[in-house]
Amino acid sequence: MAILRRCLVTALAVKRLTRPIRGYGAQPWRRGFPWFDEPQRLAIAAAIVVAAFVAGMILIDAAAPPAAQRLPHGVVWFFDTITDFGKSAWFLWPLGIFFLALAALPRTLSAMSRAVVAALMVRVGFLFVAIGAPGLFAAIVKNMIGRARPGVGGSVNPYLFDPFHWMPAYAGLPSGHATAAFAVLAAIGTLFPRARTVLLIYALLIAASRIVVRAHYPTDVAAGALVGIVGVLLVRRWFALQRLGFAILPDGHLVQYPGPSLRRIKRVARELLA
Repeated sequence: MAILRRCLVTALAVKRLTRPIRGYGAQPWRRGFPWFDEPQRLAIAAAIVVAAFVAGMILIDAAAPPAAQRLPHGVVWFFDTITDFGKSAWFLWPLGIFFLALAALPRTLSAMSRAVVAALMVRVGFLFVAIGAPGLFAAIVKNMIGRARPGVGGSVNPYLFDPFHWMPAYAGLPSGHATAAFAVLAAIGTLFPRARTVLLIYALLIAASRIVVRAHYPTDVAAGALVGIVGVLLVRRWFALQRLGFAILPDGHLVQYPGPSLRRIKRVARELLA
């Protein structure tokens, strides 16, 4: 019965998240998002990003793997030890389990406690989607682009591409670990601004580790960081358009709804224990 309830609540949550956007006119994505109204600015920004990427390929990428190889053994060992903590599974599994646990809580809770649980589920759901969606996008795109990792083919060649190769050796751009790490920074940092400094250190260490262990070129990592941050911003905007945890004010500014206080969360816990 509990499993059936979890499935039902999860299905309802997905349905609520994917319902048609209402109340923002015919083109809701334009609400408070001037880039869509100024395509020239968008084109200039895209050109700058592409130019920076090409410059990085020419000036930095080829020199990075040999430089990493010359680092002291202790430095390489440290980054090799921490690099796998950049996998999104470290966050998605706990978030998914926590969401299902909230979905399985008894319906006999008071109206106030149910509202607190619903608010928690929105925030957990936001974190899950905001971290998982950019990672899924990166996993698909990197195999379509087919950029070789450092050392593939017997040499360091940042210009070696084999699109649609669908092999790990040709899945360098963008870095999945960097995507996940910077998505964690942007997503959790959105809900908990005071944690941003720690999260930034975490994201930078993971990004650096991918270069030190020679799994990626610097531009792979930079592209992953960009995908992670932009992905979270788009997910946050989608939640705001759905009025889930966030909202878009008439002047176009995006704001976050106040979350449940620790006092009310403790009240729910006491009610469950009782």
